[in-house]
Amino acid sequence: MKKYVIALDQGTSSSRAIIFDREGNALAVSQKEFTQHFPQPGWVEHDAVEIWATQAGVAAEAVASLGAEPEEIAAIGITNQRETTVVWDAKTGHPICHAIVWQDRRTSEFCDSLKAKGWTEKIREKTGLLIDAYFSGTKVRWILENVPGAREKAEKGELRFGTIDSWLVWNLTGGRIHCTDVSNASRTMLFNIHTLEWDIELLGLLGIPASMMPEVRSSSEVYGTTTLLGGEIPVAGMAGDQQAALFGQMCTEPGTVKNTYGTGCFLLMNTGSTPITSKNNLLTTIAWKIGDTVSYALEGSIFVAGSVVQWLRDGLGIIRSSGDVEALASSVPDNGGVYFVPALTGLGAPWWDQYAKGTVTGITRGTTAAHIARAALEGIAFQTMDIVSAMEKDAGVPLKELKVDGGASRNNLMMQFQADIIGAKVIRPQVTETTALGAAYLAGIAVGFWDGVEGVKGQWKAERVFTPSASVESVAAAKQGWADAISRTLSKH
Repeated sequence: MKKYVIALDQGTSSSRAIIFDREGNALAVSQKEFTQHFPQPGWVEHDAVEIWATQAGVAAEAVASLGAEPEEIAAIGITNQRETTVVWDAKTGHPICHAIVWQDRRTSEFCDSLKAKGWTEKIREKTGLLIDAYFSGTKVRWILENVPGAREKAEKGELRFGTIDSWLVWNLTGGRIHCTDVSNASRTMLFNIHTLEWDIELLGLLGIPASMMPEVRSSSEVYGTTTLLGGEIPVAGMAGDQQAALFGQMCTEPGTVKNTYGTGCFLLMNTGSTPITSKNNLLTTIAWKIGDTVSYALEGSIFVAGSVVQWLRDGLGIIRSSGDVEALASSVPDNGGVYFVPALTGLGAPWWDQYAKGTVTGITRGTTAAHIARAALEGIAFQTMDIVSAMEKDAGVPLKELKVDGGASRNNLMMQFQADIIGAKVIRPQVTETTALGAAYLAGIAVGFWDGVEGVKGQWKAERVFTPSASVESVAAAKQGWADAISRTLSKH
């Protein structure tokens, strides 16, 4: 009877639903973009109601396009943009303001004040995270401090906080279930990754009542059921998008690494059952929990990757569609000495400079749109190189191969350049929708559609392997040019 698992992939710029069969093939995909709100420089918001509407809509569309019946669907898995913060009224289920997106920098100054008061080490010790406006905790505090009446309602137990996964589960179950999973909880700066509980001291520090917080569950279990698509379907798997991609790439052994090239870039290394504290400005995070076993990861986050291509399209107007960037960049043999550090929303790992602004260096009269396009793509790969280097130092082993996924991983020019500058194989799988696939696997495993991790391991297959081929001299020169561009970008704040 059960033929399919649906993954709801709620991303930063669009909501998608993908239906997978037992072999891990994507049979139907539906996608809808939603509005990005930029009320002030450095502020990024989403309408959580629009997110739910688009997510529910694409789920119904995907099922209709496949002609699937509700009783044929084994489970629904959720994967989501992480850290994006929704606060809603527990009675009405209506958000009290726009969601504050992970890219939003409005709490940077408050983060500086926490650092000045000496909280850096304690927060890292408990949560595995650095103090940064990126994470959800300071966003919740901002909402309670700045939305009229929010603080009073929160103190009375009338408000709920959730990252996007919690918001979707709440709506899927008609407000019956308020939960999150360990992977999403570990991105809030409020969760102790060792005790696996919300940290009372950190909630107190940020003035967040514990009554707002979702129950924390594993990444693969039945949370509740939904009638969204007709019959009763279990909602049974949940992981933040980067952890879901790590799972979808079958990076289930310690030391395996993947990079997702999406709106941002996120490099994760599975470190097994031990959380490794980074000495090189990476984050320690929970990858997933299946049964009683918790897996940890090291993560490097790049805030701007695919979104720099959107900026070339919408801001500069040098390409018509994002897909045009590879052809434009390929029309010149090299970057012509141009380097583009896409710090459009600050710099993430390993720099963590929230005040950095985007920089283009090396422009001459001979510079063309093609050079800038090429430098933009190379900038994504160079940022990845910096994180690979930090990860190698933390793990104490050189990287042998990098599994890649996400939209920009289909860009052959960039993937070859990536292999050249990290000096390791870059492997693109046949299914590049690994984020959705990971969520589907977690849900399917929970309901017995697949027989545990071993039951899905054999489904991962490589589509193309990029092997380093550039000369040692050209790689050294490129790295030097990048180091110079980075030094000019870092703020003197």
